[in-house]
This record gives sequence, structure tokens and C-alpha cells, in this order.
Amino acid sequence: MPGRLGYGAHLPLIDFDGRGWSPGSIAAYARTAVRLGYDALAVNDHLVFQRPWLDGIVALAGVVEHSGDLQLVTTVVLPVVRGPVVVAKSAAALDVLSGGRLVLGVGAGSSPRDYEVVGLPFDERWSRFEEAVGSLRAHLDGAALPGRPAGPPIWIASWGSDAGLARVARLGDGWVASGFHTTADRVAKAREVLAAALARHGRSIDGFPCALATLWTYVTDDRRAAEAHLTGLAAMLGRPVDELADRVLIGAAERCAGVLRAYAEAGVDRVFVWPVADAEEQLARFMRDVVPLV
Repeated sequence: MPGRLGYGAHLPLIDFDGRGWSPGSIAAYARTAVRLGYDALAVNDHLVFQRPWLDGIVALAGVVEHSGDLQLVTTVVLPVVRGPVVVAKSAAALDVLSGGRLVLGVGAGSSPRDYEVVGLPFDERWSRFEEAVGSLRAHLDGAALPGRPAGPPIWIASWGSDAGLARVARLGDGWVASGFHTTADRVAKAREVLAAALARHGRSIDGFPCALATLWTYVTDDRRAAEAHLTGLAAMLGRPVDELADRVLIGAAERCAGVLRAYAEAGVDRVFVWPVADAEEQLARFMRDVVPLV
């Protein structure tokens, strides 16, 4: 039997429709997530992107006072691009200001543009990333909250390759998968690989977090609206519509719930939804119409 899914909400960092952000809109979104019963708020990280993108760490800091007791999660931040010491400094501050609610998800990043803009070679990202995680741990453990033996947990991002899962097992306190880069079947197979990798390090997959981030969401019974949002999302991401359709929560509530049930069966214990429009309304509709069907 699958365990209970936890539900987090990505902060609306991308300007999908060209309207930008109004003062207080991110805080209002966070308060809505608290009221609706989400258990975490999440941010992703790009320095450059196809659309305007608010800085995730700044946005997460901006909602600390509006986030109740929700976990604050980076899914993920890029320590190689930003610099591990700078990321550690920001993460330590967020952990202190939130009373120890931070989960630091980190990844090497998949966009050469993020590396180009800071003058780093993209083909060195993996060796640099492993060094960065070690540096992060050293600096975060040194800045841990009073009474805590270590800094915030560090989750490692991987799309599910054997090499990536070995890295998760060796370096991480949890695994962050990417919603639009995987499927439930792939997650199930990847968890078998991860379980073996963890065992080689004397660790168990039982209780080891498995989160699915960047799960693009728009719950609607209007097929034309669903197709329009899916087409726009595919164009932004440079993905075929048919490939993306089964990897997002766009469409009728029962279809979205079916996707989530499959992920729960595969061993995912938390998903992070990201509305592509009508952000607060979609947070409410997801909790009202989809979650009870899961």
C-alpha cells in the first residue's frame, strides 16, 4: 500500500502571462497555502530563463513570516553557479529565521545558460557539484541552530540515472526528482536502484525522502483551456506536447488524481505542485477536487 502523499506548493516565481508580480502577491500565495493545508513551500533556481523568473532564495526569505509552520524547501538551488559558501550563508539565515524549517535541495543544474552567465564551464558541473555539497555541509553544520547537531537536511536532485542515484545515496538526506523529466514507472525502477545504492552505504530506503518537484498544475474540466495551458507550457520548456501531457497535472481532477496515485504507488512521498495560471485559485481547486480522489 502506498503511503500518504504530502503536498507542497511552488511559489509562483515564473511570469507566465507577462503581468509580472504585484507587491504582496507572493506573501498572499504563501498564506493561502497555509490556510489550505499544504505542508511546504518550494522554490526553484535559474539565473536566466525563457521567462522572467523571481530569485527563489529571496522569494523564500520574503515569505518566512507568512508561512506558518510549513517547511521551506529549495527544489533545487544551484550551489555551483551561486557558489557553495554563498548558498550556505543564505541557507543558514533561512534556517534561523524560520526556526529550523528549511530543507535544502541542491542540484548541478541542467541549463548551460546558467553556467555561461557566471563564466563557468558546463561540462565540469558534476565534479564541481560534488565538491560544492561537501562545502555546503561543512559550512551549514558549523552554523547549525542551538540544540541541533547539524544544519538543514540536504536533498540531492537527480532525474533518475544510475550515476545520479548513486550520488543521491552517497551525498544526500533525500532525493528530489523532476516531475516533467520522469514518470511513475521510472520512479519505481529508480527507487530499486536507489535502495541498492543506499544499502552499499549502510543506509535504508525506508524513511528516505522521495519528492517530486516542478509538477506543473492546472485543474480544469475545460478541455480547450487545458490544451492551451499544456501547449504554452510545452513551448516554454521546448518539449513535445504529447510527451509532457502525462507528466503534468493539467486537465480534469480525476486524471490528475490518477497521475498522483501512480506516483504514490511508485514510492513518492511528497509532490510539489506549480500552478501555471490563477495561482491561488488553483491551489484551492487542487486541494478541493484532486486530493480527495488520491
